[in-house]
Amino acid sequence: MLTDPVPPGAPGPGPRSGGASARSEKPPTVLIVSAGMGAGHDTVAGELARRARERGWRPRTVDVLRLLPYGLGGGLRRFYQASVRHAPWTYAALYRGFMREGPGRRPSGVPLARLAGERLLRCVERSDADVVVPVFHLAAQLTGHLRERGALEVPSAVFLLDFAVHRQWLHPGNDAYLCVSEEAARRVREATGTRAWVTGPVVAPEFTRAGAGGPGGDAGAVRWRERFERFAPGRPPVLLSAGAWGALNRPAETARLLAAAGWLPVVLCGRNTRLFHTLAGEPDVLPLGWTPDMPALLAACHALIDNAAGQTAVQALAAGLPVIGHRPLPGHGAEGVGEMAALGLTRYAPDAHALLAALTALAPDTPAGREAVARGRALFTGVPDAMDCVAELAGRRPGRFSRTSRPGPSPAG
Repeated sequence: MLTDPVPPGAPGPGPRSGGASARSEKPPTVLIVSAGMGAGHDTVAGELARRARERGWRPRTVDVLRLLPYGLGGGLRRFYQASVRHAPWTYAALYRGFMREGPGRRPSGVPLARLAGERLLRCVERSDADVVVPVFHLAAQLTGHLRERGALEVPSAVFLLDFAVHRQWLHPGNDAYLCVSEEAARRVREATGTRAWVTGPVVAPEFTRAGAGGPGGDAGAVRWRERFERFAPGRPPVLLSAGAWGALNRPAETARLLAAAGWLPVVLCGRNTRLFHTLAGEPDVLPLGWTPDMPALLAACHALIDNAAGQTAVQALAAGLPVIGHRPLPGHGAEGVGEMAALGLTRYAPDAHALLAALTALAPDTPAGREAVARGRALFTGVPDAMDCVAELAGRRPGRFSRTSRPGPSPAG
């Protein structure tokens, strides 16, 4: 279950009470608990692991859905994928019932999460982890529950990658939260009394370098621009993100609108081959399948039209690309798109007229366009690195942070 498991037959780590000297002889280990829901959580987990290795740590990653028994994790994944693609209203109803605040008692994620408890504890012991970092809300419920019971002996630092913080992320048993914005950190503190750092989003350095014309960025962007010019001469490319699962609200309608207005719609279809083939038949529309060269692609486009406030949106901001929220997915997608716009990081376009007006206003040579780029890049400056916060937490004794008191502002807030 671990991505870098202890080799079969290798000696175990021994008792955790073996003394500080024994633990100090090995590199620190961080266990990152992700989930294969789309690609966003795994993307964040991969970047945290890269930063851990850069510091001489040993990163290990596990998928919390694989820790659930009876095939529950796979069932959850399939249900969510089918919902966002084909029946988004069902996910919207579940989001209202399980994730948003409301009157009376609200369902908790703990009963489901605790089914993975024993398996996660075995992963912690097997990897001899010094700290656990959940990057998915179900994993945050699990680590908070285990810490509160005293079953998880090492600290848990939740990386909360959403701008709109829903209640299933929140559990007072966790030691700390790493948040993408001060608003998210404030929500955590008010709801749980738990320490919250503001670290900004976790994005691979290639995105920043591509946006700044760094090594490889210019050449890759030039290749994309040449492809766009061959496909539709004279049309500025606008990127539409559908996520890893290719979930878009009325994609053909939006693509036709952009093409009729003189733009080149470049649609990221993810792994949705049906969406790809549907859009391939539209004139002056360029659908793309799974695209690994995202930094250069973002650097080559005019703007990103986003529907989920996920990793593609923050990658675009890091690359200096204006982001416009339009026709968001229901649930956390709509709330995240709204929160990013409220923070001034993106512009929300509720209809076709607003979308075309935003694309014109955010041109690179306009004051609004330059301001949008500056606001986006500012999200990544003046904040501590997420792994530096994890390292600080791992150096403390378990239970150091108060479960009841409300701490003051975070280092970045």
